[in-house]
Amino acid sequence: MRRHIAAPALLVPLALLLAACSGSPAASTSSAGSGGGTDGKGSLTLNVGDQKGGSEAVLRAAGELDDLKYKIRWSTFTSGPPLLEAINAKAVDIGGVGNTPPVFAAGANSKISVVAAYHGTATGEAILVPNDSPLKRTDDLKGKSVAVTQGSSANYQLIASLREAGLGIKDVDVKYLQPADALAAFTSGKVDAWAVWDPYTSQVLESKKGRVLTDGEGLVNGLSFQVAAPGALEDKKKSAAVADYLKRLRKAQDWVYDHPKEWAKVWAKDTGLPYEVALAAVKRSNGTRVPVAVDKNVVTSEQEIADTFTDLKLVPRRVDFGDFVDTRFNGGLPPSTSKPRTYNKES
Repeated sequence: MRRHIAAPALLVPLALLLAACSGSPAASTSSAGSGGGTDGKGSLTLNVGDQKGGSEAVLRAAGELDDLKYKIRWSTFTSGPPLLEAINAKAVDIGGVGNTPPVFAAGANSKISVVAAYHGTATGEAILVPNDSPLKRTDDLKGKSVAVTQGSSANYQLIASLREAGLGIKDVDVKYLQPADALAAFTSGKVDAWAVWDPYTSQVLESKKGRVLTDGEGLVNGLSFQVAAPGALEDKKKSAAVADYLKRLRKAQDWVYDHPKEWAKVWAKDTGLPYEVALAAVKRSNGTRVPVAVDKNVVTSEQEIADTFTDLKLVPRRVDFGDFVDTRFNGGLPPSTSKPRTYNKES
């Protein structure tokens, strides 16, 4: 979720896709749902919130939209926060987001329910430095300037990385910037480091614009979620459609892992990512995700994120994250601590 710095021209199309990990107020001002078509047939319609290169793209690529017995009406959002706002407003029944937007939605007492979880590697979440930077270890960041998107998953990873190195957020000069502005500051040398997420990480590494100082492995939970409107879950027919939709997403995720090159081509076309960057991001993070149960560990790890942002006064109130999960779709899924998948060099 945070290793990236790329050439400015490469990052422009990603501005719409990658605020997905952001929980910042600035991100939530981006457009609400727009565009999107309809798949399937039948009298029931499931309203699904999506982002560029997200659920619709992967389901279509994996052939999981071919035999729907209900309709899916797609709405495209620029990031997780406005998608969750639409769920709270009952305009959307379900949608996918990263690990941080639900914390901010819970802090705003939004009506949301986390119904599915995926565990992937956290090597895509990184603190990047220029190739010629003298910084070698995380504790070298003391007194240095670090760009990060406020309230994002990168923000939490920065805090966790500093904490592991015996530092606090006040020990660094934090520059709260959206990714495009952070990129400009990073490439012009106005900041010493950048905490960000994949596929920005893969872009930076593939374009040889920087290197990883430290990543999120062992520090952040590597989770992403499907979040539903409680009202939709109370409707028996819609709840059944949600269950079917989640099964299809799990099959599509399996397809991604088995077909990284095919998915990278689709993802690149849908988002504007260069193919090489898309493939690197698939192997580093996107394709490593494993569908897992929404269990106690999910609640505990998300609670830690919530408490961290509450202490920083970025979340306005104490959140009991357990109040915002629904475990009815766990079925026989493995625990959320299950190891993500990995790729060998030949894949």
